[in-house]
Amino acid sequence: MPRKLLNSELPRLTPQDFKAAEKAPIVLLLDNVRSQHNIGAAFRTADAFRIAKIYLCGICAVPPGAEIHKAALGAEDTVDWQYEQHVITAIVALKQEGYTLIAVEQAENSVALHDFKPEKDKKYALVFGNEVKGVQQQVVDNCDFVLEIPQWGTKHSLNVSVSIGVILWDIVAKLR
Repeated sequence: MPRKLLNSELPRLTPQDFKAAEKAPIVLLLDNVRSQHNIGAAFRTADAFRIAKIYLCGICAVPPGAEIHKAALGAEDTVDWQYEQHVITAIVALKQEGYTLIAVEQAENSVALHDFKPEKDKKYALVFGNEVKGVQQQVVDNCDFVLEIPQWGTKHSLNVSVSIGVILWDIVAKLR
């Protein structure tokens, strides 16, 4: 029977080593994500997959904050982040830096996650929207394409923090 590893046995980077480590060529744009728990979970997931940066846009709360920290467990101190009031401003800047902008949403002509083949020489910016309204149409219009997580149940809805985890695991695994 396998023995569960202790936390002290896990190969963890120090915060300093994390800052210096090579990052996945991915940034997250969180647009009007209202829950501080979801924001904290995004930081924790971004840390787990060594994502380059998180952009917090619109009504998103920013660190420091007790509720963000509760879910992030300190990842808000390791993952680079920036606040930008208007998501379109962040999108324009990232396009100028050579990022491919991807809205994660349910939309016509979307690309199913299992069909998406990321290219190792590209940089990706993944846009996640509000917990109720999703990614705004204006934002979708400014992205290069839409990526969708296929779902087969009755809800056709995942929590934004779950969507971030599914998308990041898949893309990072494909890039490795």
